[in-house]
Amino acid sequence: MRVLITGAATGFGRGAALELAQRGHDVLAAVQIAPQATELLAAAAGRGVHLQVLVLDVTDATDVAVVAREDLDVLVNNAGVMETGPVAEIPLARVRRNFEVNVFGTLAMCQAVVPRMVARGSGRIVNVSSMGGLVTVPLAAAYTATKHALESLSEGLKAELTGTGVQVCTLNPGLFGTGFNDRGAETMLRWFDPAASFSPPQLLAGLSEGLREQLDPAVAVEALVNVVEAESPMFRTVVPEGIVPWIQAVQQRAWRARTDEDLFADPAASADQPAVL
Repeated sequence: MRVLITGAATGFGRGAALELAQRGHDVLAAVQIAPQATELLAAAAGRGVHLQVLVLDVTDATDVAVVAREDLDVLVNNAGVMETGPVAEIPLARVRRNFEVNVFGTLAMCQAVVPRMVARGSGRIVNVSSMGGLVTVPLAAAYTATKHALESLSEGLKAELTGTGVQVCTLNPGLFGTGFNDRGAETMLRWFDPAASFSPPQLLAGLSEGLREQLDPAVAVEALVNVVEAESPMFRTVVPEGIVPWIQAVQQRAWRARTDEDLFADPAASADQPAVL
């Protein structure tokens, strides 16, 4: 299969690109800047695998137009950014950056490849979402809002392409230690002033606390590779599967909660206990 993976310089994208190439697939690994391409090519050579690496900014129309000329079997939309901070305080420019990359950049890539896939009568689009596309995480709502939007776009795209031979699905990872979450948490340090903030101190303290125990990224990489290779994958693949009951409990809480009750549930607590942040 010919597979294009965006955001392949690090994390899930890098791991999946190398593994799929190892398995004999024709992989186009897209990175944002040239130095990342050099490093990824060296990593591929070290594993004895062949990758075609291209520099691609999903928010650049010229770069995306190049993709439209590729005949792809699978597009993996993995590129993403995370900006954190309280909803009432985060600068709008940072919220817009989240949406430009995670939503509009992903949508542009989908629109670039769909015409060829439909004309051929086959193809697959895998949108790497997040558990944050299904629940809202305090202090990361600007980011999780983009993943909620991506869930809606993915569902719409799936419904609208049914019968064309083009498959659409999502991967929804939990908290994995790729460094992405840590870098995202650090973004608010560039502008946030605790002395001027009106957010509860215990909420702010919970941001770093929640990142202490992160999962092995290899688990998510394996899941992503499986979604790419499967004959007919599930529309939504949450990994690890064990967090599904918690996600569903948080979703149900929003239907029952009153204005003076917490919405977010600590994964370590029972579904009926208030959030511990």
